[in-house]
Amino acid sequence: MTGSSDPVGCLTNRYKRGMQTQPAQYDIIIIGGGINGCGIARDAAGRGLKVAVLEMGDLAQGTSSASTKLIHGGLRYLEHYAFRLVHEALKEREVLLGLAPHIVWPLRFVLPQMQGMRPAWMLRLGLFMYDHLGGRKILPDTQALDLREHFAGADLKPGFTRGFEYSDCWVDDARLVVLNAMDAAANGAEIMVRTKAVSARRAHDQWAVDIAPEGGLPRTLTSRALVNASGPWADDVTSNILGAGSSKHVRLVQGSHIIVPKLWTHDRAYIFQNSDGRIVFAIPYEDDFTLIGTTDRDFAGDPAHACVSEDEITYLLNAISGYFARPPSRTDVIWSYCGIRALFNDGASAAKDATREYVLQFAVGTPPLLNVFGGKITTYRTLAEAALDKLAPVFPQMPRASWSGTTPLPGGNLPRGGQQQSFLQLRAEYPWLTSQILHRLVRSYGALASEVLAGAKDISALGQHFGAGLYEREVRWLMQREWARSAEDVLWRRSKLGLRLTQAERDELARFMAQG
Repeated sequence: MTGSSDPVGCLTNRYKRGMQTQPAQYDIIIIGGGINGCGIARDAAGRGLKVAVLEMGDLAQGTSSASTKLIHGGLRYLEHYAFRLVHEALKEREVLLGLAPHIVWPLRFVLPQMQGMRPAWMLRLGLFMYDHLGGRKILPDTQALDLREHFAGADLKPGFTRGFEYSDCWVDDARLVVLNAMDAAANGAEIMVRTKAVSARRAHDQWAVDIAPEGGLPRTLTSRALVNASGPWADDVTSNILGAGSSKHVRLVQGSHIIVPKLWTHDRAYIFQNSDGRIVFAIPYEDDFTLIGTTDRDFAGDPAHACVSEDEITYLLNAISGYFARPPSRTDVIWSYCGIRALFNDGASAAKDATREYVLQFAVGTPPLLNVFGGKITTYRTLAEAALDKLAPVFPQMPRASWSGTTPLPGGNLPRGGQQQSFLQLRAEYPWLTSQILHRLVRSYGALASEVLAGAKDISALGQHFGAGLYEREVRWLMQREWARSAEDVLWRRSKLGLRLTQAERDELARFMAQG
């Protein structure tokens, strides 16, 4: 996009005169309410900037709720010599453990050694580097395993005798996005869900962004800078909203996952090598299930219409069938989901080889436009810091010191003893609630769980029960504090209770929320 003050010739003289005299409503407008957009909003608002986030659907409705739910360095990326990315991601594991210990927690991964795949010396070398690249302080180091003796070997086929165990972290990805949005809002940011950016244009020294809120009147917002953090829609925003012509900066890659009933009883996860050079994870999920993923294949079309294909389900089932003594079948798949990763288009020949590095690109012109391409959920916070470094010349009064890595996210200020201590405190205060409900509330809301339940003296005070321990009190909290507007927002992003509610219960929740 050029630096002309009226690139599309659609501003009236009267409007131009008004723009010259009126200050911008915001310092930064961010298009995209995924992890990168909300992470940038949190950091910017915490430094005193006035921020607005425009999200055409729900927070984390796209890629940011469809990950493999891992905060990890990316062991496989070492094969591509992505040492900087792995180093940054490994450091961030422990930062995020400190910021949000209710939704991020350690997970040990078992990597069985399989003949014909990567040799043992390569695995040892890779895991040694993995242990030391990120300055690990909290997580335990790698251990060699005799799978004939270790409990994690009992569910594998008898031929697996040796393996390794290493550390990474699990994350509730969609809640991580919401918590960043909540913290941004607490610092003055405006989070506008179901609000589409229709067009954006440079108007002298600021941006004019036309928006169409769902159920509201169209209006125009202005800002001193614009950030395109729309993930899979980044090229679409550049072409259709900014009118900057065709753009091919993003490579769309579909990653699909399946959920099956729990395949083992212990707390370890597995990472399996596949014959095509990829790896597949099998991870304990929501207490009673196992998550299996992910695929890597190029995607063309509207990311909003992506769905898991039968070929992908077959691929994932086949990938783990060579490892488990009692592998799941197609009839065991009770849910599936996919996300379209917006990787920076580096020209890699295969989707699995495309870079996971993020790229921050300034478009030519004033006021500034910053495009965010690529990235991974683990490094969203450092991406946000880098974005604000890029924008620093526009906001000379903005504090330059980093703060987002030391201030807990909402609910992250757990008492000494972490989740268990929070659970015990809640159980003492609300003895009439089941342990299952209390555990889920702590894992979802952390220190804020007491606010969700505040003042309730008995179960009737929680209001209507929708099933699986989900009560009206919590739903209203999600609507009032976390921007939930639909049953899908509650059941598949703010929680995963969609796995447990019947269709009739889901319908009743939808009717309740529609009434406001």
